[in-house]
Amino acid sequence: MRNNLSGKHYIAGEWITGKGETFISTNPVDCSTIWQGTNANTEEVCAAESAAHQGLANWSHKTVEERAHYLQDFAKQVEKKRESLTRLIALETGKPLWEAATEVSAVIGKINLSIQAQAERNVEKQVPAPDAAGYLRYKPHGVVAVLGAFNFPAHLSNGHIVPALLAGNTVIYKPSELTPAVAELLMNCWHDTGIPSGVINCIQGDKSTGEHLLAADIQGVYFTGSYSTGQRIHQFFKDRPEVILALEMGGNNPLIIGEIKDIDAAVYQTLLSTLITSGQRCTCARRVLIKKNFTGDRFLTRLLEACRTIKVGSFTEQPEPFMGPVISYQHALAHLNAQQRLIEIGGMPLLTMCLLQEQSGLLSPGIIDMTNAVNPPDEEIFAPLIQIYRYTDFDDALKLANNTRYGLAAGLLSDSVEQYQQFYRTIRAGLINWNRPTTGAVSNLPFGGVGCSGNHRPSAYFAADYCAYPIASLEQPVLTRPMQLLPGIIME
Repeated sequence: MRNNLSGKHYIAGEWITGKGETFISTNPVDCSTIWQGTNANTEEVCAAESAAHQGLANWSHKTVEERAHYLQDFAKQVEKKRESLTRLIALETGKPLWEAATEVSAVIGKINLSIQAQAERNVEKQVPAPDAAGYLRYKPHGVVAVLGAFNFPAHLSNGHIVPALLAGNTVIYKPSELTPAVAELLMNCWHDTGIPSGVINCIQGDKSTGEHLLAADIQGVYFTGSYSTGQRIHQFFKDRPEVILALEMGGNNPLIIGEIKDIDAAVYQTLLSTLITSGQRCTCARRVLIKKNFTGDRFLTRLLEACRTIKVGSFTEQPEPFMGPVISYQHALAHLNAQQRLIEIGGMPLLTMCLLQEQSGLLSPGIIDMTNAVNPPDEEIFAPLIQIYRYTDFDDALKLANNTRYGLAAGLLSDSVEQYQQFYRTIRAGLINWNRPTTGAVSNLPFGGVGCSGNHRPSAYFAADYCAYPIASLEQPVLTRPMQLLPGIIME
């Protein structure tokens, strides 16, 4: 193990040695072990649950300003550990250092953005009301579970944890079992703020640990991950509708190449849309729609050339690569199988995605023309694999783009304002971008999708909305009887 990490759970302000089954985290480049710990068992989940409930009253009764002080101190602690956290993200996820550094910056930037969003979206105010004062205020839900994702192990979890704490909730955090080391370092940062015992707890573990957590006495679940897992979480709570669920579940996102003059600019934005983070962003464009004409042919030729020469490798290489590995060797094999299934139903491989190193997650980019495929699957393949669809006219492109049960992100590269206006009116997605990559989300706007991409609880700037519930109050300082009583009431 490295970085002086303990492989322990963080419960009630203490580091706890787990008694569950051992598991490890590995470097996705070479499968070497970088962290070892245990799956939290039922006893340890119950301890975290108890600690969170015990810490709730004190934490929720603090003012927003008092809670914000701890969050701002957390940002300072992350800044102190910026270099260590950047390298650990690169080591555990395989991301290039330049990308890991942007994730750390996002963690720090989330604090002030959350404070700003809280002040804007959960602001207390007085409203006119007859014979009384009307007030709008907010209360936290209670104890909430945050289930982390491996592709942004620091930023995505932080995006739920920070607004939840700011609203007065206490948190039980279960990071992805693929990135436990990053989570532990973040818990060290929280611990160093002196945050009260039980306010934030971290239990490490796999699916079984997650199921123990979902069965606990919790009032909310905040999740980022696949549709299949999100669906199981939704089913888990079919008899507990009082538990608020915020589910972000990816997408089969389209990118339409419309009327363009600068082909190289379009290719560049397409690379950022499809291959950044090795295709492991929920906003990555899985389907690129190209017109059947001379411009479309030229664009596709340039895209193939760019993908053939793109640098893939370890974060330690110089010059730095654009892409690292996918999260594990096992995931790489699953993605290669998914590619083969697309070929078997009629997809034409224009550039075959290949494993670059044995026992590694390093994959080269792949491009498959799916125009003539039979019943292509509507699924998110979390890999550097681009599916091409050729269209005849723009109406055809819009129909192809909307041919999905998902609705997270969609993009149009076009010089035509009219095309964008039609695109915006027609496309069903929560994130709609024009001449920008589909992966170009920002934290001071909402983030989330429709359809199978989410349950209409967008995160980022709108996370405050699912971290507290509104209270409507009618208040009158002095108890009085009205001069005019309602009919039928006789009071001598």
